[in-house]
Amino acid sequence: MESGKIVFRENVKILTVNYNVHGDHHKGAKEFMFWYMPQIQYKNPEVQILSFRNITPTPFLRCYLDDGKEVVMDVFGKSKEEIHDHLQKTLGKSEKQLQTETQAKLKVANPANFGLGCDRHCICEIPGQLPCPNIVPIPKTMRGKYKYQNVE
Repeated sequence: MESGKIVFRENVKILTVNYNVHGDHHKGAKEFMFWYMPQIQYKNPEVQILSFRNITPTPFLRCYLDDGKEVVMDVFGKSKEEIHDHLQKTLGKSEKQLQTETQAKLKVANPANFGLGCDRHCICEIPGQLPCPNIVPIPKTMRGKYKYQNVE
């Protein structure tokens, strides 16, 4: 399921696929539903996906956006790959956008990160760590200057 490539933009709310079970010009839409729809549903849990079978003379996809607009795609005689690529180009997020979102999520989600722009400014804020040396002096037994050079 992770291998799916289509991740819709945030404004896509509903996707409907209209096709017939019989007919050569509906073959691409039927195969698209079989091969790609589970991956699309997995990658886009907030998008409602509907399929209407045997009620239309020509196959098409219709996407409803959050601002009330509709995007209709004619898939008459197209293969499942052509439909997939066209849907990706039209309503999907670009590879660059997906990479930046993934990096931002990883950076924020890791609690071990500290410093400027993270949840914690210093490692001393984590329970169990030594406090900052400028607030509480480190014991002389833990400093290398005193431990290894026998300075007193």
